[in-house]
Amino acid sequence: MREFPENQHLVFATEKGLVKKSNLSAYGNPRVGGIIAIAIEEGDRLIGVQLTNGQNELMLITRQGMSIRFSEDQLRDQGRDTIGVRGINLGKENDAVVAVESVDSAATLLCICENGYGKRTAFDEYPAQKRAGKGVITIKTSDRNGLVVGAHSVRDNDALMLITEKGQMIRIGVKDIRSISRNTQGVRIINLEEGDRVVSATPVEPEDDDAPENGADEEAPATE
Repeated sequence: MREFPENQHLVFATEKGLVKKSNLSAYGNPRVGGIIAIAIEEGDRLIGVQLTNGQNELMLITRQGMSIRFSEDQLRDQGRDTIGVRGINLGKENDAVVAVESVDSAATLLCICENGYGKRTAFDEYPAQKRAGKGVITIKTSDRNGLVVGAHSVRDNDALMLITEKGQMIRIGVKDIRSISRNTQGVRIINLEEGDRVVSATPVEPEDDDAPENGADEEAPATE
């Protein structure tokens, strides 16, 4: 059995807003057929996992642009075959968690919406809260923006790969996406053909020639 430092944990997040923390050592004895990592309720699904050190702060981001920031010390260690506890209260109809990220003071939170808009926002803009609350707006999911398809902790030297439903792809340097306040709609990241939408937004290794191909244009205020 492989040994791990006692302060290393895995934090799991599900689409319906549940989170679970388990000590990494619980996964140190893998089997040929695999082992249970988390119990998933019917109709729910796992959307992300973060490796933490016991003192991290976490953020959950939802499809309809809400987010919540809380300390992982609000989560007790649980066994592998458990469903976890409530991380965020999904107060809006048909909302779902799309991302879980660890707070990094040297990074920004990048949110991308299906209509090709997005923005970066400093983590300091998000107040620490108790888990299981409704959270705060992280980006306005208006008719212009569409729903959130991805959210990532990024640094200026990262790059971003966007892929659309119709197969269009763009790679852009994160530094070329403006960092703006939380209470805004964001800017255009990619120009889309009529009827197309962004389906994937993933940080990738940067290249020397990373540069904006579809420049950011408009910024609009949002209200909570």
